[in-house]
Amino acid sequence: MAVGDELPPLRIPVTRTLIVAGAIASRDYQDVHHDPEAARAKGSPDIFMNILTTNGLVGRYVTDHFGPLARLRGVAIRLGAPNRPGDTMTLTGTVVALDGDTAKVRVVGANTIGHHVTGTVTVTLSEGERR
Repeated sequence: MAVGDELPPLRIPVTRTLIVAGAIASRDYQDVHHDPEAARAKGSPDIFMNILTTNGLVGRYVTDHFGPLARLRGVAIRLGAPNRPGDTMTLTGTVVALDGDTAKVRVVGANTIGHHVTGTVTVTLSEGERR
């Protein structure tokens, strides 16, 4: 592993079920995450993914790449274009820093209307898990 290494892309279909299940799992009962009529009344064409679901998907993307002994130490993300049903979010990542057994990965999640999420993930790796 070296600074500049790229993680393979991960394509995640954004389904209505994923959006609603993520909101329920994170106890986010805002109507814009499960009620299309309420979302439209608030100016969105449909329901959209909440930040906690996105945060989990970003963390999973990095830890899946580095293996089961990788430990998240920090996730700092910013949302942009909403993830709506019927789209696909493609996560990409680049190792931007290494410090001993700790890596910092820049992550971007893009859909058809733009960048849904940008940010960095800091992860600690065991010696046997470095790729």
